[in-house]
Amino acid sequence: MNWDDARMLLALSRERTLRRAARVLRVDQATVGRRVAALEADLGSTLFLRTPVGYQLTASGELAAELAQQMERAALELAARLQGTDNELAGEVRIATTDSLACDFVLPALAQLQQSHPQIRVILASGSELVNLSQRETDIAIRNLRPDNPDLVLRKLASWSLGLFASDSYVQRCGEPGEGEGFNGHELVVYEPYWRGNPSPTLVDEPIGQARVALAVGSNLMLRRAIASGLGIGEIPIELGERDGLRRLWPTRARRKPYEVWLVTHQDLRHTARVRVVIEALVRAFAMPSAG
Repeated sequence: MNWDDARMLLALSRERTLRRAARVLRVDQATVGRRVAALEADLGSTLFLRTPVGYQLTASGELAAELAQQMERAALELAARLQGTDNELAGEVRIATTDSLACDFVLPALAQLQQSHPQIRVILASGSELVNLSQRETDIAIRNLRPDNPDLVLRKLASWSLGLFASDSYVQRCGEPGEGEGFNGHELVVYEPYWRGNPSPTLVDEPIGQARVALAVGSNLMLRRAIASGLGIGEIPIELGERDGLRRLWPTRARRKPYEVWLVTHQDLRHTARVRVVIEALVRAFAMPSAG
């Protein structure tokens, strides 16, 4: 079993579907299925059971996965040692973040970085899915969840209060909601994972039971754009609402829990020159005052 086969085996064992494994590996589903089938043929053993809930390792597959993990640890150690001693301000740096943070902070930071360090090439992945830094899926992650892995180096980039916002067009059409009325008679746009996963959702700690959810979205950027389009009232970081020129409702109220933004990298990479200068550029971008 070579390292490419080991990567396919590990990805499918962890993700359980061809689609998710292909996304992690950055290949198509057919490639994953074909390579796993070829590996089973080469080894003369069935490694996976195809079940309604996804691919599950057989006993032979468990043994193969254990050996593949040993290969992975050796490959990661090699990469860490090589990257950790790299002092050149050139090469590739991978960043993973959300669409919203990418547009407002990461892209401006990279525009500045390109002028001073044109030999650094950034691979930017934006979306709501979390990536695994320990498995080197990215070099730098910017996200709003604080990881607890001791091998990761953390830096808080922002701590924003969450406020209530609407567009001028919405307020002209529907007026402002009254506090304590559960948004009665109003339309809301909400972050879908929070709304679906909470039996008693609130906006700025106000229950929304009397409102109509007009739109549920899967990213903060789409939430901001929906509010700006007049589709309804929504809760977003005050910093971003002000950047967008939206009208803040109930200005004395904010959600008790702030929206935190964390920069995360692996401790083996923090002294790598190209990673360090990218981190410095990102920190400066988040420290800049709002353009709104």
